[in-house]
Amino acid sequence: MQPGEQIESLLDEIEQIIDESKSPLTGGRNMKIVDSAEIFGILDEIRDRFPQEFADSRRIVREEQDMLDRAQQQADSIISDAQQQAVILAGDQEVVRLAQQQADQIRDQASQYERDTRYNAESYADSVLANLEDHLHSMAGSVQRVRQTIEDGSSQNQDNQGW
Repeated sequence: MQPGEQIESLLDEIEQIIDESKSPLTGGRNMKIVDSAEIFGILDEIRDRFPQEFADSRRIVREEQDMLDRAQQQADSIISDAQQQAVILAGDQEVVRLAQQQADQIRDQASQYERDTRYNAESYADSVLANLEDHLHSMAGSVQRVRQTIEDGSSQNQDNQGW
C-alpha cells in the first residue's frame, strides 16, 4: 500500500458511516445520528497509523541514503582500480598518460553517476514526502469535516432536548 492509503481508507469508512446514518426525525438533511463509539474507534486507528506512515517515510529516505553511499563506494573502488592499473602499466610514458586519462574519465563518469543517483534519490524522497504531506492534509480536512458533523449533530440534539 502507498503511504497514507490505510488512513485514507479509514477516513472513507467514517464518511460511509455518516452517509449511511439516519437523520433524526426533527433534524434537517444535514443532521445525522451516528455511533460516536464507532467513529472514535476509527479515529483511534488513524492515530495509530500516523507513526507508521512517518516511519515508512524515514525508512525510504534512509534506503536512498544507503544507495547513495553504495554508489559512492563503488565509484571510489572504480577510481582506485583504475589508478592501480595505471601504476602497473607505467612502463611507458604514453601508457601512463593514457591510463591517467582513462582514470580521469572513469572518475568523471563515477562522479556524474553519483550526482545523478543523488538527484534521483532526493527527487524520489521528495515525491514520497510530498505525497505523504498531501495525504495528511486530506486526512486533516476529513477529520475536521467529521468533527464538524458530529458537533453539528450534538448541538442539534441539545436544541431538541429543550422541546
